[in-house]
Amino acid sequence: MESVSLGLSLSLVFLVAGWGPTGMALATHHGPCKQVHRAVDCTGRWQGTVPADLPADTQALSLDHNTIRTLTNASLLQYPHLETLSLRENRLELIEPGAFLSSRDLRNLSLADNALGTNYAVTAAALGSLPALRKLDLSGNHLTEDMVAAMLRNLSSLESLSVARNLIMRLDSSVFEHLGQLQELNLEKNYIYDIEGGTFEGLLGLQRLNLAYNYIPCIVEFGLTQLKTLNASNNVLEWFLSAEGEAVFELETLDLSHNKLLFFPLLPRQSKLHTLLLRDNEVSFYRHLPNATALLDVTVQFLVTEGNTTNITTLSLWEEVSSSNLSSLSFLDMSQNQLWYLPAGFLGRMTSLSHLKLNQNCLETLHIQDREPLGELTDLDLSHNRLGDLQLGLGPLPSLRALNLSANRLRSVPPHTFAHTWITTVDLSHNPLQLCPQQASADGAEDPVCMDLRNIASLRRLDLAGCGLEVVPSRAFSGTPLTHLDLSNNQGALARGPQPLRAIALMLQVLSLRNTGLPPSGEDIDFSGFQNLLSLDLSDNSLTSFPESLSGLSLQTLDLRGNRLPSLPLHALQKQLGRCLSVLYLSQNPFDCCTLEWWDFLHQLRTVNVVDRGQVTCNSSSTLIGAERLPASILQRCRWKTVNMALLYLVLTLPACLTLLVALAVIFLTFKHKLLQLVKSQYRVSSPY
Repeated sequence: MESVSLGLSLSLVFLVAGWGPTGMALATHHGPCKQVHRAVDCTGRWQGTVPADLPADTQALSLDHNTIRTLTNASLLQYPHLETLSLRENRLELIEPGAFLSSRDLRNLSLADNALGTNYAVTAAALGSLPALRKLDLSGNHLTEDMVAAMLRNLSSLESLSVARNLIMRLDSSVFEHLGQLQELNLEKNYIYDIEGGTFEGLLGLQRLNLAYNYIPCIVEFGLTQLKTLNASNNVLEWFLSAEGEAVFELETLDLSHNKLLFFPLLPRQSKLHTLLLRDNEVSFYRHLPNATALLDVTVQFLVTEGNTTNITTLSLWEEVSSSNLSSLSFLDMSQNQLWYLPAGFLGRMTSLSHLKLNQNCLETLHIQDREPLGELTDLDLSHNRLGDLQLGLGPLPSLRALNLSANRLRSVPPHTFAHTWITTVDLSHNPLQLCPQQASADGAEDPVCMDLRNIASLRRLDLAGCGLEVVPSRAFSGTPLTHLDLSNNQGALARGPQPLRAIALMLQVLSLRNTGLPPSGEDIDFSGFQNLLSLDLSDNSLTSFPESLSGLSLQTLDLRGNRLPSLPLHALQKQLGRCLSVLYLSQNPFDCCTLEWWDFLHQLRTVNVVDRGQVTCNSSSTLIGAERLPASILQRCRWKTVNMALLYLVLTLPACLTLLVALAVIFLTFKHKLLQLVKSQYRVSSPY
């Protein structure tokens, strides 16, 4: 929320004026500044003063990221129509008292990230001459609460104020007592540890209050009935107590995440709350302790001290929930707390709940009964708990679309869990599951400790990663039209190949088979039936050859990391696979440096992004070398290896053979007569000459 209003206001002025790709043709230049209509942008131009040559009718002026130290009485004299001024991230130490006398129409002013605390009293006098000011950003100016009070004394017209990232430590009614029109207040990232009663009571129009990233220890007697949004996250809150009574609160969003809350907050009895964020606290319920001791009548007392007055609030450890009206709540985040159970009826009163996050708690059991109808619940996150028992009544979750049960201790989920829902996404990863076989056992009953994922007509996405699946039974997903399936990190689950997935092969679009023990030889892996597959992960499977059946698929993403592939077949990349592939992972394979024709082909395609290109290596004489830039010596060595040795030997011996033949011919011609006489005398046969 920090300086959002002022920043957006200035941005909108420029956008409306045509600043952007479609409006650049209308831009004119005044020295280093750009102008579109009546908006001028001088951002980041190393300006030491306000430019004096801008059009007199300028309405919006941005001087962010410059080096201006002083805004003098004459700086804005020539711009009487100015409505929006931004001086963020300059070196402002002083604004002279008459600096805004000629800009009485100024409505939006951003002075964030300067050093106005140096001469705050003089600057306060300057701000007091702005009767029309609606939005002011004083973030990051090293201001204390006294300085802020002085600078706001004459700004009763303000509707939006940000004093984030300053040095404010304590707040009382004197700081904001003159801001009756204020609707939005940002106090985040200060050092606030104490807020006196009545500090915000005079702000009758306040709707959005940001107290995040401070050191507030508690909020008690919360009574800002007109407030719609309260962000008190990232403090050290140990409890949140609303004022008792039947007053109707307008509160819609309450963020108490990243605190030290020990109890569920005591919320207004009547409110319009639709978003409650309690992430990363220490919330637990205490009606039953882990040793099963009942605490029905045990109470807790809160001592609230204000000046010389001490008030004592007594509550039952169960009433902090039962007294609050949660019927309008649609989003509840209680993740990263210390919940080990939910009280009976806790969820049943949240009739409008659509998103519930209970992940990263200590839940061991969860029973949602039919008397707790959560008809609007679409997203339920129970991941990273200790769930060993999950019981969902017959039909209490008709609108459920996404269920996250990952990282629990579930061995199965009741068969009727998905029967009456339109669930599309289920995450069961990292649970000790086994899938139910296709056929019943000999006694006619299926294994009671197995997960039946067949015939779930609405299910499209299923995650079973890291479940320790020993084998995927044949037709384990029949009747369930999955488009996304993750079976990664189930060693040996597909040792016989992807045949068990044949029933859903034509529907699958995204499939992860990382570390599933696929057969090493690609000839034993048949993906020809997966004609609609777009993304396939085969990493960490020790493949020794590329599955030829992939060449006819229209894959867009393929992951082959962590295998034992010596090369990729060039002809596979020249088929349908190469024409459709856009993302490829190849690292951690022992590619042969002398058979990288396919690598060169990928370079030529220019349509395939090898994401881990810099990590792809090849093997040359037991040495791993980056495939991206092979040394010339390696290339030369590879050329010698690819030479036809028979032809080489023929070329080498041919000159010697020719020489010997010529020598024999010369000898024969020289001694021809003597040789003939020798032959004639040897055989004594006459021969005419």
